[in-house]
Amino acid sequence: MEGLRVSDTNLKVFLHPSKSGDVDGAIHQVLSSMIFKFDDTLDGALVAYRFDISSKDAKILNGIHPYFAVSLRAKLLLFSPKPNMLVEGKVVKLTRGSISVIVLGFSCAFIKDEDIREEFKYKNKRGKQVYISRYQKRHVIKVGTMIRLSVNSMDVDTLHIYGSLRPADTGSIRFLDKDMEDDALTARSKRRRENEGESVMQEPSTTVIQGLNTKVKEGPSSTGTEALSYDNDQYIKKSKKHKTR
Repeated sequence: MEGLRVSDTNLKVFLHPSKSGDVDGAIHQVLSSMIFKFDDTLDGALVAYRFDISSKDAKILNGIHPYFAVSLRAKLLLFSPKPNMLVEGKVVKLTRGSISVIVLGFSCAFIKDEDIREEFKYKNKRGKQVYISRYQKRHVIKVGTMIRLSVNSMDVDTLHIYGSLRPADTGSIRFLDKDMEDDALTARSKRRRENEGESVMQEPSTTVIQGLNTKVKEGPSSTGTEALSYDNDQYIKKSKKHKTR
């Protein structure tokens, strides 16, 4: 999925003196408070992290409360979708005019009616609301379907995504991946048939008899045609036949 990236970065965390007895726990507490929130400095929302303390020596800051700074080397997983990127999520609500999706379990995505391509037709089947492709009946979107959508924009304060199903490579992930797999199989079969055809064309079309020298001696036969016999590595000789009385 696009919009996810890993960042290796150096961080400095400021801890209260009361946390000096459990520095690792205090660092986890600080980083955990940043999860699922957009950070302008990191240019993304923190999804997961891993860190190592760069130095055991902490710098004590001057002030009323002498906080101390701890240097970290951290690996951060950030979510920062940009326009036209493809993200994936689960459909949680579907109406005639919109589709609501949860991305990565924390970001809400909303697809308006005008951003749903005309290929999809809304239907209410046995009390269940679905969108079905007019061209591929197996391409169905309903509550619970994992879909791939294009990003129009994102509100960084609420992590709310405004998405679109207009691009042809958006829709039900299960259908899209199966369709790509079928196309790949078809392409491989076509290449195999072409290769087999080329190998047949390259096979010799004539049969060679080795060691056969021929020499024809002309002369009349009893039937008006020549009767010929041959032996390997021998001249072809006319077979003498007597006329029947």
